Amino acid sequence: MIELAEIERSIEALLNTPLYCCSPEQKRAGLLPLLKAELTYACDRNRHFRNYVEHWPADFRTAHNIADLPFVPSGIFKADPPVALIEAREIVRTLRSSATSSQTPAKVVLDRATARRMSKSLTFVIRDFIGSERRPYLVIDTQANLVSQAELGARGAAIQGLTAFATEIVSCLNVNGHSEPVLDVEKLENFAAKWREKEILVYGFTYVIWTCFVQPLLRVGKTLKMPNVRVLHSGGWKRLEREAVTKKDFNRGLAEVLGCSSDRVTDFYGMVENVGVVYPDCSFGNKHVPAFSEIVVRDELTLLPVEAGQRGLVQVCSVLPTSFPGFLILTDDVAELISYDGCPCGRRGTCFRFVGRVPKVEVRGCGNIDPAHHGGLMSSYA
Repeated sequence: MIELAEIERSIEALLNTPLYCCSPEQKRAGLLPLLKAELTYACDRNRHFRNYVEHWPADFRTAHNIADLPFVPSGIFKADPPVALIEAREIVRTLRSSATSSQTPAKVVLDRATARRMSKSLTFVIRDFIGSERRPYLVIDTQANLVSQAELGARGAAIQGLTAFATEIVSCLNVNGHSEPVLDVEKLENFAAKWREKEILVYGFTYVIWTCFVQPLLRVGKTLKMPNVRVLHSGGWKRLEREAVTKKDFNRGLAEVLGCSSDRVTDFYGMVENVGVVYPDCSFGNKHVPAFSEIVVRDELTLLPVEAGQRGLVQVCSVLPTSFPGFLILTDDVAELISYDGCPCGRRGTCFRFVGRVPKVEVRGCGNIDPAHHGGLMSSYA
C-alpha cells in the first residue's frame, strides 16, 4: 500500500523545483513515478476508481510516458456528491466551476493539504509572471466573491487566490435590483485617482470584464489613465466568441479604458478540476506548464498525442491533489500544441495556445457514471 506521507514529500519536492527549467526528459522522470504512486493510492481509496483503472487497456505500472497513464473525462466531476478520496469530515472546501457552458457545475473537494498546495502553487506561477511585490488590487466583480466560503465558485477561488499579491482590495461591481452586476463608476474613479501612479493588479473573469467593465466605459468614452496596471483575466471566452469578440479586440478595448498598453493584459487558462495550476500567456502568447504538472494534447478522434503545430483535446496532468483523483483529466477544451520545449521567452517544457471548446463532446472509451456511491465515479469501462 502506498503511504500518503511519502506522496506528499514528493509533491513538496516538485513544488520547490524551479517552475520552468526542466527539459521534457527531466519532467517525465519527476512526474511519472509520482503519478503512478498517486494512481495506486487513489485505487486504494476509491473502489470505483480502482475498477475504472483496472479496465484500462494497459497496466499503468508499466507505462513509460505520462500520455500512457489512464485518464478520466472531466465530466465525472459533475457528479453529486463529488468524487473524493477523503472522508466527508476531512473536507475543508468545495470548489465549483463557473458552468458557463452547462447547467451542471463541476465540483472538487479539498482537504487541508490539497488546499494549501493549491494556494502555494498558484502563488508560485503568478509570481513568475508579475513579480512578488504586493500592490493595490482591483477586482472586477462583486463583493460577494471576495468572501471566503466553504463552497467556492471558480471566480471566487481565482479572486481569493491572488490576494497574496494585494496591499488593499477593492471590488468595483455592485448588484442592482434585478440581481445583475453593474459598474460602480464612482468607486472606480476614486481608486484610479488614488493609485494612478502606482503598479496596480487587476483581476476579473474575461466575460465579466468585457460586459460589465469595458463596454460601459467605452460607451461613455471613459479612460481611467492607469498606465502601470497589470491585468490578469480568465474564463468565459465561449460567451465572447458568440459575440465575435476576439482576443485582440478584448485586449485593445481593455487597454483603451484603462489607459495602458495592451501588453499589460495577461490571459490565463485554468479550471477548478486542475486545482492550483494555471497557465498564463507569456510575452509570445504561449501558455506554459509548471514543473508539477503537464499537458497532453490529444487528437479528437484517436485520442493519441499530437505533434507540435497540431490541435486537439487538452488533457491536464497534475500531482497536486490528493483529496480527489484529479491527476489526469481529459477536458472538452481544444488547444494547439506549440512546442514540447524551447519557447523564445526562455521557459522550458510544453507550451500551447487555447483555441476553444468542443460543444457537447462525448469522450470515447470512458466508462458510465455511477452516481450511487462516493462521488459517482464510473462503475465500468465501456
